[in-house]
Amino acid sequence: MKVKKQKRHRKILTFYTACFGFRKPFKVLCDGTFVNHLLVNRITPADTALGNILSATVKLYTTRCVQAELKRLGSLYSEALEAAHKLIVARCEHDKCVSADSCIMEVVGEKNSEHFFIASQDTDLRKKLQEVPGVPLIYGLRNALFLEPPSAFQRQYVKTSEEGRLHMTVKEYQIFKDRVMNRLAGEQADNSNTEILENVDSEDQTINVKAVKKNITTRNRMEIKDKPQFKRKRAKGPNPLSCKKKKSENQNIGPLKVV
Repeated sequence: MKVKKQKRHRKILTFYTACFGFRKPFKVLCDGTFVNHLLVNRITPADTALGNILSATVKLYTTRCVQAELKRLGSLYSEALEAAHKLIVARCEHDKCVSADSCIMEVVGEKNSEHFFIASQDTDLRKKLQEVPGVPLIYGLRNALFLEPPSAFQRQYVKTSEEGRLHMTVKEYQIFKDRVMNRLAGEQADNSNTEILENVDSEDQTINVKAVKKNITTRNRMEIKDKPQFKRKRAKGPNPLSCKKKKSENQNIGPLKVV
């Protein structure tokens, strides 16, 4: 069962990291109900427990409004208040403290630009956050923590945004059109320049050809040969070293006999 849970959480994390740009270390925004749940069920240390289900290091956050709400609840939540004071305080734009759920909704905003994981035991708050794109939710069940799968709204939001990326907006189309028109105008100007240069080159070539022909004709009139002709040296006689010596007549007479 633990292996199936890890696979399910890994799949959910892949969805949020690929579609909404979540990066490690993950930031987890905790409300008072979740902090109290961790203490009641002895899920400590909290950062290690949350890091195990997210398979990464985490940073735990809360808000001043959450701390103020825990303080208003009295001595029963004093331990939770003490634990909440140890967390990093996320900035909220409230001069006077408001309820914890409305404070978290305002910190998250329309698209959760700060990339917070929201940890809460408040089911109403989690239902509201399911209608906000890019908000992963964490909740506890007894002594176990779970990462809630993406809602149907979030999946549909990702699908429509991907389809929107396939088509150009009006602004993008206008930019593309202007670039194409500028490029065509530049190409037409280059073509006209090249035609002028080609005409000039062709005229120059004809002038050069005429000049060369004129030079050739003038040379021929003066009976000047175009190319120098080299005379070959011919042998005047046979090579004496390659010829055999003539035999003398005395060599054919045998020895003389004495009478």
